[in-house]
Amino acid sequence: MKKGARTRQQMLETAMELFNQQGYHGTGVNQVLAESAAPRGSLYFHFPGGKQQLAAEAVAASGRQVGELLALLAEVAEPGEAVAAIVAHFERSLVESDFRRGCPVATVALEASAESPEVRSACRDAYGLWQEQLAERFGGWGIPAGRAAELAVVALSLLEGGLLLAKVQRDVAPLRTTGAQLTALLEAARVEGN
Repeated sequence: MKKGARTRQQMLETAMELFNQQGYHGTGVNQVLAESAAPRGSLYFHFPGGKQQLAAEAVAASGRQVGELLALLAEVAEPGEAVAAIVAHFERSLVESDFRRGCPVATVALEASAESPEVRSACRDAYGLWQEQLAERFGGWGIPAGRAAELAVVALSLLEGGLLLAKVQRDVAPLRTTGAQLTALLEAARVEGN
């Protein structure tokens, strides 16, 4: 990887982490530059749209990372195993970050999507990808397509809510509770579909 591409990637990875932990408004461009060890003028060189472009690209990259996790669930045969894997991933992330991380899209979505069409589009695309992947997986478990699509919305809502409560309460219990309830919903829908 060339030096310029490496600098851009370091800035993007740093921004992903900072936006996840601190949100859009809590993360300054100077902090991204300092923590990524990027030269001062490199932000506008690599991200001519400034902080909004950086945030949109960070959200898109974070969305792809979670999408890769969800894609791995296609290999899991049982809803309980799949939900447990998702919950375990986010539990680790919460605990390792001392409850600073949460959903890598939600913090930016809540703060900046109303202000920036570019950021809103990146958030919408990330959530859309996750919904599609979940609905596809749920359909693979024998849940009818319409119901699978509805449950994908419910699953995201439960997991987002569980992450938020876990972060605020500094306790993974809400995330585990939402995971258990999601598993029960999926199992019931699976039985209904067969």
